Amino acid sequence: MSNDYLKRILNSKVYDVAVESPLEPATLTSARIQNKVLLKREDTQEVFSFKLRGAYNKMANLSPGELKRGVIAASAGNHAQGVALSARRLGCRAVIVMPTTTPRLKVDAVQALGGEAVLAGDSYSDAYEHAMQLEKKEKLTFVHPFDDPDVIAGQGTVGMEILRQHSGPIDAVFVPIGGGGLIAGVAAYIKQLRPETRIIGVQTEDSNAMMRSVKAGRRLELSDVGLFSDGTAVKLVGAETFKLVRQYVDDFIAVDTDAICAAIKDVFQDTRSVLEPAGALSLAGAKAYAAQNKWKNKTLVAITSGANMNFDRLRFVADRADVGEAREALFALTIPEERGSFRKLCEALGKRSVTEFNYRISDSAQAHVFVGVQISSASEPEKLAAMFRKKGLDTLDLTGNELAKTHLRYMVGGRSSLAKHEMLFRFEFPERPGALARFLQAMNPDWNISLFHYRNQGDDYGRVLVGMQLPPESDKKAVKEFLESLGYPYWNETSNPAYRLFL
Repeated sequence: MSNDYLKRILNSKVYDVAVESPLEPATLTSARIQNKVLLKREDTQEVFSFKLRGAYNKMANLSPGELKRGVIAASAGNHAQGVALSARRLGCRAVIVMPTTTPRLKVDAVQALGGEAVLAGDSYSDAYEHAMQLEKKEKLTFVHPFDDPDVIAGQGTVGMEILRQHSGPIDAVFVPIGGGGLIAGVAAYIKQLRPETRIIGVQTEDSNAMMRSVKAGRRLELSDVGLFSDGTAVKLVGAETFKLVRQYVDDFIAVDTDAICAAIKDVFQDTRSVLEPAGALSLAGAKAYAAQNKWKNKTLVAITSGANMNFDRLRFVADRADVGEAREALFALTIPEERGSFRKLCEALGKRSVTEFNYRISDSAQAHVFVGVQISSASEPEKLAAMFRKKGLDTLDLTGNELAKTHLRYMVGGRSSLAKHEMLFRFEFPERPGALARFLQAMNPDWNISLFHYRNQGDDYGRVLVGMQLPPESDKKAVKEFLESLGYPYWNETSNPAYRLFL
C-alpha cells in the first residue's frame, strides 16, 4: 500500500490545473513564537484551496464514458470549486451538493465555474447522503472529497512539494483535518521519505472526528459538529484516510475558535492575505503545539489550506483574534455608584491600553462595568484580576467566558429609570493611551456618568458614547466649555430617536 501511494502521488496529474504553491516564511509569527514557521500557501491556487488537486486527479483518471455522463460531489465548498473547475477543463457536467450552511461566497464561486449547486442538509454528511441519491438517479460518477485513493494522491502532492522546496530539516508539518484526505496524502509521502519529520493533525475542539476515532481505534461518527471552520466540519472521517492516518500521523492537537481567529490575523500580518478558518487551522495548531511542548528554534510547516472567507465573518474574527492570541483580557468590575468612581477605576487601570469600556447606570448603590484590557501573555488576566481586587474592586474575569465574548459585550446598556436629566454625547478622539483618562479628568465632578461605551476598532480614531447626568440648573455655558476644552469632535445625540427608543 505504501509504495502504491508513492507511485500514485509521483504520477498524479494535478499540474494540469494546480500550481506549485509557495513555501513562505511567516517572519513576524516566527519571531514571536521563537520557531521558524513556513506557510505552505495552498490558498494561492486558482480556487483558493488545495482541493482542486485531488478532484482533478480523480476526474482525469475517469473513463471517457464516465466523463460523458458527468460527475457529482458533496462538499462544504472548496472541494466543490475544485470539481467544478476540473469539470470545466475536462468538458463534463458537474453537480455539486453543498450543505445549507455553506458561505454564499463558495456557492457563487461554484456556479461561476459552471457547476450545478444543490443545497441540502446542515453538514457535509447530510449533503453526502443527498448526493448518493442523485448519483444513482442520474447515473453520475461520485468524486469523493477525501476518501478515494486518487483524491488522496492528488492532495499528497502538497507533501511532495514541501520536501522539494525545503531541503533542510523539518521538525513538524501541521495539517488541518476534516475528512482526512490532505493529511493522509501528505503523511503517506513525507513519512516514507523523511520519517524523522513529525506529522501533526489539527482539528477544532468541536469538529474532532479523526482525533476521537484514532483514540477509539475505530471510526466514530459525531452527532454534531461546529460550523465556524466549515471546511473541516465532518462528522465521519473516511475509511481509507483513517487507515493512513493511523499508520503515518504522529500526533494531534485541537484548538478553539479564538485560536483560529488569532491565526487568521497572524497570516494577514505576515502576508496581507486573509484565510478562511479551516485555512488558518494548521497555524493555530502549530502555535499551540509549540507552546505546549516548549519548542524553540524548530522548523515548522503549516499548510494554509484555503482562503474562501465569507467577508461578513471578518467582523467576528477581528473581535476574537486578540483574545485568541492572549492580547486582550475581559473583566466585569463592580464599583460604587458615586461621582468620581470612574476616575478611580481609570487610575487602577494605570497606563494600560483599554480595548473596551461598557457601562449603563442600573443600580443606585453599585455600578457594573465591562472592561477590556490589552495584555501580552495568557497568564496576565489572573494577575490583573488580583491587582483589581487588591484595589478594592469586585472583579470577575470574563476572558474565557463564551457568553461574554459572543453576546454580553454588545448588550451592555438598555433603558434605566435612574438615568434622569441625562444628556448623550458622541465623541471621536485620537486612539492613544491616556485619552480616556484625559476625558474623565476634564469633567466637572458634579456631573455623573450614567452611560459609557467604547470599543477599540483598530482605527486611528476612537469612538465613545457618553451619557452624563447634568443637574437641571447646570450652567449650559460650563457644559459647552467642557466639551470644547477636550479638543475632540463631538455630537449631541440627546434628541436621537434611537437613543429615545433603546437607551
